[in-house]
Amino acid sequence: MDDKTAHNNGNVDLVKDIPIVPPSEIKKLNEEALKEKREAETSDSTKESVIYWQQTDDVPAKLSDLKETLKEVIGLGVSFDVIFREMNFAGRNAGLLFLNGFTNDMVVTEILTRLTYLKPEDVNNQALNEMMNRYIPHVQVERDTRLSKVIDEVLSGLCALFIEDAHSAIILDTRKYPVRGLEEPAVERVVRGARDGFTETLVTNVNLVRRRVRDPGLHVEIIKVGRRTRTDVSLVFIDDIVDRTQVEAIRNKIEEVDLEGLPLGDKQLEEAIVNKGWHPYPLVRYSERPDVVSSHLLEGRIVVMVDTSPSVMIMPTTFLDLCQHAEENRQTPFMGTYLRWIRFIGIFASMFLLPLWMLLVIHPEMKPPGLDILGPQKNTEIPIIMQFLIVEFGVDLLRLAAVHTPTPLASAMGLIAAILVGDIAVKTGLFVNEVVLYMAVATIGMYATPSYELGLANRMVRLILLIATALFGAKGFVIGTTLLILILTTHRSYNSSYLWPFIPFSAKAMGEILFRKPLLMSRRRPAINKTRDNTKMGSDMNPRGEH
Repeated sequence: MDDKTAHNNGNVDLVKDIPIVPPSEIKKLNEEALKEKREAETSDSTKESVIYWQQTDDVPAKLSDLKETLKEVIGLGVSFDVIFREMNFAGRNAGLLFLNGFTNDMVVTEILTRLTYLKPEDVNNQALNEMMNRYIPHVQVERDTRLSKVIDEVLSGLCALFIEDAHSAIILDTRKYPVRGLEEPAVERVVRGARDGFTETLVTNVNLVRRRVRDPGLHVEIIKVGRRTRTDVSLVFIDDIVDRTQVEAIRNKIEEVDLEGLPLGDKQLEEAIVNKGWHPYPLVRYSERPDVVSSHLLEGRIVVMVDTSPSVMIMPTTFLDLCQHAEENRQTPFMGTYLRWIRFIGIFASMFLLPLWMLLVIHPEMKPPGLDILGPQKNTEIPIIMQFLIVEFGVDLLRLAAVHTPTPLASAMGLIAAILVGDIAVKTGLFVNEVVLYMAVATIGMYATPSYELGLANRMVRLILLIATALFGAKGFVIGTTLLILILTTHRSYNSSYLWPFIPFSAKAMGEILFRKPLLMSRRRPAINKTRDNTKMGSDMNPRGEH
């Protein structure tokens, strides 16, 4: 052939003067022509690259042709961890392709040892079927004729056995991923409760959930996302509880994602399937706790897990749902309700405490009787709003510094920040005492928010309300708060109201939010999930749990 087949986004274009040759002829190209062919490749997926080098996606009959294709597609002979082990079983040439760091050596050795006992008379013309069905002592084995599919599986940690003239490969699941030990999540800590948290390995995360939900209706679907990364994304739900229309919508969104990859895991996938644009509020709930995820699955929600991510996404979610924490359900109903109210107060303070105080400073006549202490006891040359902005940016700077500060130095940094930013700034007259006090309370409320993403969004709302109140007084505060409610009301998480059950109002559901009811009194699943089965208990069980 005289033309070169170039692949771009699945379309085949002809580029002149670049030769196309079968794998067996690649060696005959001089170095200059081979270099030209390599530089002209624009493939962005395994399939496109395989077709570019051998004009077909079929597994080559000859191992020599296969090796030439593998050399160009996945760097066989260049990448040290790409191994192609050539052997002979029962008089048939064979090759085993695998990645050195992902393969369980003991399992592979056991399989190869068994195959070495084969004699020519043990294998008929269907050598691959004979080996797969009778002589490979392994559980997860499949056969495929598409070379691109085989290569993708090998890059995900499996190994592939090729037999000469078989035109296909046996794919063996012999993966052994590097796994971090199970640890308690740093963000969702509890005083009472399980200490295991999700890791970066998808199989481990699925097992942690299955250990808690041993329901035959628990479905775990796998979808590969990313033309280059081929990241495993798992869709988890309980089939006889969940709203199947919602499952189908999320599944279609994931399958339609057309990206090169998801190197940053679940956050990139969220942006690809949620499409919230510049809206600061999260539309999914992130969790690193298997017990929290399991409880949401039983409520009829959908969970999306992404390989290499230690957190999972729970959908749909609401503003008030993001304000709840596992600790409330680990205590008695009375104490759980108390903790929930304290958390609600902290979240409210993180959003409205500073703007309200600013409003009372601008309009002292609005102060309730006997609360004159709320105003600043002394004035400084710097306006109050500028003090708040400086402290806001200072707190964010300290937060970023704390993330990047080595653990042994964290205490020293906190001491320096407390002395320099707090005490000295007040004594020199840079800030008034009330600014530092109320900012500290608001910051504590932000960190008391269970969802880190929600806390950051509330912080941005506080900043906007502060500026609006400073510029326009009471009108700015009222209009800003009204716009916030309107924006949250129109904000939807997969066709679910973001402020439910406040808007639209549901008294019973609102009671479930405000009060942590005893387990046996909570008999229905949240209506927002549109579950097929909304009953948590048997119909013949009374609220006390008696039949």
